[in-house]
Amino acid sequence: MVEVSRKWALGLGMAALIIVSSTGLTAQENEPTNDFPNPYEGEVLPLPDGRTWGSTAGVDIAPDGKHAWVIDRCGSNGCVGSDLDPILLYDGDGNFVRSFGAGTLAFPHGIHVDQEGNVWVTDPVLNDGRGAGANEIGSDVIKFSPEGEVLMTLGTPGVRGDSPDHFSAPSDVVVGTDGDIFVADGHGTGTNERIMKFDRDGNFLMQWGEPGFGACGMNQFSSLHALEIGSQGRLFVGDRDNNRIQIFDQDGTYLDCWHQFSRPSGIHIDQDDNIYVADSESSNRPDAGGPPHGDWQRGIRIGSAVDGRVRYFIPDPEPTGGSSAAEGVAADRDGIIFGAEVGLPKMMRYELQ
Repeated sequence: MVEVSRKWALGLGMAALIIVSSTGLTAQENEPTNDFPNPYEGEVLPLPDGRTWGSTAGVDIAPDGKHAWVIDRCGSNGCVGSDLDPILLYDGDGNFVRSFGAGTLAFPHGIHVDQEGNVWVTDPVLNDGRGAGANEIGSDVIKFSPEGEVLMTLGTPGVRGDSPDHFSAPSDVVVGTDGDIFVADGHGTGTNERIMKFDRDGNFLMQWGEPGFGACGMNQFSSLHALEIGSQGRLFVGDRDNNRIQIFDQDGTYLDCWHQFSRPSGIHIDQDDNIYVADSESSNRPDAGGPPHGDWQRGIRIGSAVDGRVRYFIPDPEPTGGSSAAEGVAADRDGIIFGAEVGLPKMMRYELQ
């Protein structure tokens, strides 16, 4: 039996026909969610002064709900030796506003904008050499003011490690409503694979997690890649190599596990509890950028952060080659989606049609 219900799509005023099988969410979790409608059309954001996009990886929305802060890895796949600004601001119409950050970041990766408008950026130096060659920068998390002033640094710049004041490869950061700071420290093989929690002043509070491919809830992660906090205060963790989102409370208690959003590289939750998940690697091809993932396709999946149902899917236009789809994702208050692409470097802007 199939139940057909008519709902307002993502609170954006567009009626959508949602078909939910009688098996409910379980069917979405067990089978590839590739066949959902795509009502979006995309365009590439422009760069200033003749610049060309490098790998982008990260994007987040300012507190006004319209401006977007984005990462550009200095026209390449890293910023070591470059005099370009890697952090750029765009207005709600996709126009460039300003930039900052030259010389402060080696391999900018994750980005988060807090309630006060401060811009947090993770800067891993990876085992495969990405970010290498930096002099006393990298392997840290930096909090910038909206004007680009460095307000706080977590970790020890230029030094990797596994103590509370060192990171091995910090991939993403998010700040809770009470100011607590969460860092995903674990981008790739040989890294710590832990979630670290700090107070608003940067004092270490706790951590959980270890490398592994165990079942959900065992506190094992592989290639931690994304963090986000929903309206209920739950912490959504992109456990990328394990092809799942694990959900915790902010004290590290395991709550739930979702596979239906595929292989998560980026996670964004908007003010209406819509969840946007970027999958930049899924494929059954060996050159796709990660372990094979059956018939799952790359792209951006959009659904509910409350019940976990997938509703829409923006597919990668080149789904069978090396990694090319969005790795970072965000959406503004009007539902305009930004996709930060790494393999075919550019920043995409998607609008409902």
